[in-house]
Amino acid sequence: MRFNLKSFLLGLSLSFIVLVSAVGGAIADRIFVITPLDNLVERSGLAGVAAQRQILKEESAVIDVVKNISPSVVTVAIQTPERQILEFSPFGGLRQRTQEEQQQDIGSGFIVSSDGLVITNKHVVSQDAQYVVITQDGTQYQVSEINPDPANDLAILKIDADNLQPVELGQDDLQVGQFVIAIGTALGEFRHTVTTGVVSGLGRGIVAGSVYEGYVEELNDVIQTDAAINPGNSGGPLLNSSGQVIGVNVAVAAGAENIGFAIPVEILKKALDEFEKTGTFASKAFLGVTYQMINERNAIMNEVPQGAYITDVVPGSAADRAGVDPGDIITGFDGQRLADFEDGLAEVINQYEVGDRVEINIWRDGEFLNLTATLSASE
Repeated sequence: MRFNLKSFLLGLSLSFIVLVSAVGGAIADRIFVITPLDNLVERSGLAGVAAQRQILKEESAVIDVVKNISPSVVTVAIQTPERQILEFSPFGGLRQRTQEEQQQDIGSGFIVSSDGLVITNKHVVSQDAQYVVITQDGTQYQVSEINPDPANDLAILKIDADNLQPVELGQDDLQVGQFVIAIGTALGEFRHTVTTGVVSGLGRGIVAGSVYEGYVEELNDVIQTDAAINPGNSGGPLLNSSGQVIGVNVAVAAGAENIGFAIPVEILKKALDEFEKTGTFASKAFLGVTYQMINERNAIMNEVPQGAYITDVVPGSAADRAGVDPGDIITGFDGQRLADFEDGLAEVINQYEVGDRVEINIWRDGEFLNLTATLSASE
């Protein structure tokens, strides 16, 4: 075969051009961020890959949080001792039967100290009964001490254990839309159920429970989330993507979907600090209303004053005795304008003590009225 110098030089030149183009393109893309092919090549496939990677990253974060935090999340169960009961006999008359000791999962909680302090909701352990704390590996501990916080729907349980893995408490710097994870014993049956969602709202005021359930708790400044919180999740942790506790799951809105609530971690921190210093909790002033704050924009649009729009009043509460009705708007509290307070009614009430007599300024059906209330203690 004859050697063709012209063809060889042509091939060498083309190879050099291709090499220079490749190197130049890499330099332009990495150093000068010039991407001319982005305008010529369809990138939908690349976008799909990026989206898939983002989903896998989020899934991995949830998996890691669950693995790390699960040893600190517990189930709270109630024990019913063996007892004699009377029942109707199929042959007529009554007969006595022995009912064996029973144990039923009723709520959730989480460990806050290695020597056996567990957080749950006060309403979870409200009965005069014996309770058991069950860890992820099935180990059971008898609750030796129950310390309910009368100011919040919180309780500190003491179990005889050591070398437990406590949770890490986060900061109260949440934003609406922030990703959250909830863990608990859903429906009192499915232990360590994991749900995810976002922070749907902040600074909500709610009443947890009802007079028919045996307890009523006015909670202010709570977190609203769309992470599924079912009966049995009460007392479990609400977590951020770093696995830090940012709230204590407490309630779900009746008759609604994807509306749950959690007590902010800062309230928990204050309760823990107070308990560690004094061994007790202080009662807080209780008005007895569920409300929604009306900001300036909504007030102008609806031609109503700024204030706290009352959605419900707890029967027998200070607000009920004073004559506050659903539909009222509280505009002032003991001479202070609610519009001047960032956290609204909750912030104002926290300035007062149980037994204080206060004047409440309300707007009702186009008229301003003045009512007087004596603040009671939360139970």
